[in-house]
Amino acid sequence: MGFEPRITLVDSRPEYIYEFKPLIPEMMEKVRRVLVYLSKENSLPRCVEFVQSITGHFAGCHDDRVMVSCVLEDNKFIVSDREAEDIRKTLVLLRRPSFCPFKHLSVSEASMLPLDILDRGVDVGVAVLLQSANQKVLLTRRASSLAIFPNVWVPPGGHLELDEKLLDAGLRELQEETGISLKPEEFSSHMLGLWESVFPPMLSRGLPRRHHIVTYLLLQSTQTHLQLQDRLCPEPREVSGCVWVDPSLVRAIVSTVDGAEHSGKAPANLPQTVRVTEVCSDGALLTSELPVSVLLNTAPPEGPDVERVSTGTKYALELWLKAMESGPDSTSTQQ
Repeated sequence: MGFEPRITLVDSRPEYIYEFKPLIPEMMEKVRRVLVYLSKENSLPRCVEFVQSITGHFAGCHDDRVMVSCVLEDNKFIVSDREAEDIRKTLVLLRRPSFCPFKHLSVSEASMLPLDILDRGVDVGVAVLLQSANQKVLLTRRASSLAIFPNVWVPPGGHLELDEKLLDAGLRELQEETGISLKPEEFSSHMLGLWESVFPPMLSRGLPRRHHIVTYLLLQSTQTHLQLQDRLCPEPREVSGCVWVDPSLVRAIVSTVDGAEHSGKAPANLPQTVRVTEVCSDGALLTSELPVSVLLNTAPPEGPDVERVSTGTKYALELWLKAMESGPDSTSTQQ
């Protein structure tokens, strides 16, 4: 048995009351996923509703970033508003885009969401920035056949599975998507930040269908990008291209701000193209040149999406640049 949410209006925001209902298969599927839970002011953790902005819960309606504490415990990813004494918890920056759908979703729009979407909760994703010994980062282009964010450049990543640690999930996704399997002695790891991801990313493109908290992990390899490139064997059903980006290109990428009226201008000394590895449908790899301007595209406010670096990836790359400047320790993520 379970509880079915019914939307009501509280202080001009969508809220819920619950009616007792038998569990249906869609609800059982929710139980089998790792979901996000919230704890504020030392309250007991509770499962986040699909339409609730986690960033907004801690930062308020107008702010888009906030420091939070997080821990993975008993297949629950718990986000809280203060650094706990528990050493397993990590203090980290959580951010959402200014155009986050749940920041602007009205009660009438929320009422249009089907029950199977409303009952999904918020999933947990893990993405890894693989940094080579010569300070380049690997990005992958999502296959055009994927339903969510096709043709968009992102780090390797995916869903956190039951009974899995964050780092183990990142390493698994890296191996599944790129063929690169890292041994413990070949890297160190560091948590960069949390990102609140929604698809579609803007209300102008339709009502939300997916809601994630993405944990970005930095994996610092002991090998150069050429050594790692030799180990590439991408999965063509998920990845259509791979590219190694250096700090100068990353600075240009993060200067292009999605959702801003006037995005930053790219440095004049940037190369016109960057070398990429194209992944054919049969898994064969071809080298080609991609116009750098493609990586500098911003998310269009409406209409079809374009090939670009995702907004969350830009956030992670910005954190990566700051991490290199501050020289973070390489303590492995234990969650």
